[in-house]
Amino acid sequence: MAGMSDIAFFKADASDRLFAERISGAADERLAAVLCKVAEHAHAIIRETRPSLSDWRAAIEFLTEVGHLCDERRQEWVLVSDLLGTSTLVDALNSDRPEQATPNTMRGPFYRDDVPLMQQGGNISLDGIGSPVAITVSILDLDGSPIPGARLETWQANAQGFYENQQPDLQPEHNLRGHFVSGDDGKVSYFTIRPSGYEVPKDGPLGDLLQRLGAPLCRPAHIYFQVSADDYETLTTQIFDGDDPNLGTDPLFSVKPGLIGCFKPDATGRTVLRLDVEFHLNPLPPEPRS
Repeated sequence: MAGMSDIAFFKADASDRLFAERISGAADERLAAVLCKVAEHAHAIIRETRPSLSDWRAAIEFLTEVGHLCDERRQEWVLVSDLLGTSTLVDALNSDRPEQATPNTMRGPFYRDDVPLMQQGGNISLDGIGSPVAITVSILDLDGSPIPGARLETWQANAQGFYENQQPDLQPEHNLRGHFVSGDDGKVSYFTIRPSGYEVPKDGPLGDLLQRLGAPLCRPAHIYFQVSADDYETLTTQIFDGDDPNLGTDPLFSVKPGLIGCFKPDATGRTVLRLDVEFHLNPLPPEPRS
């Protein structure tokens, strides 16, 4: 029988350290370090908030409900990550760029990689429903010089706040999606409609919880862009409608300086509104010498 002095007994004020000791010899040191941090912070929250046994059972039930809403068509855990701001935090830490570079955002769940290449000046509003907008995107380097031959992909919700792949029976295939290549001047011009904002899903356990807390769930109107070019980091970002009343309470925490657009009356008379956007791409780091 082991001596009492050889046993590390559980103590509430050092509970996380006991767990850390038990995996101290793990072969995967990175995984062990991360898990120890998770345990450290989880135990600290429990010590600070002192949940009752019924509180803890309710927390376990909530996590179980989240898991039940995860399948090939819905991922409630991603929504949890998004609405807690952790998705945006991970993206920010992994896309640290110079101040003059356009900031990155999360790509979201509605991106499609199969949109056909379109000609400059094309109209991505295939059903023509909504307020027409002429958009000109200037793709530049950090010094403001144009980047020709850059690939620009764009996608957005319609005037009712729905993406084409949310309404396959109501919207044409690839509606409000574009795929262009910038000209020698680094510009892409096309036509679309002014998008609407929309509520994030609130029919699951997280939506129920956040509604009880009065948390905002309406995303401000925005247009997604993904820009890629040789020798530059790929940029995934959003341009938000500067007139949207929900601009300061985006539940996904994606609104950043430099990502707020201004829809102006189109002076040319070709359409109702226009939006001019500049994206500044960050160069790839030089490859290490062999």
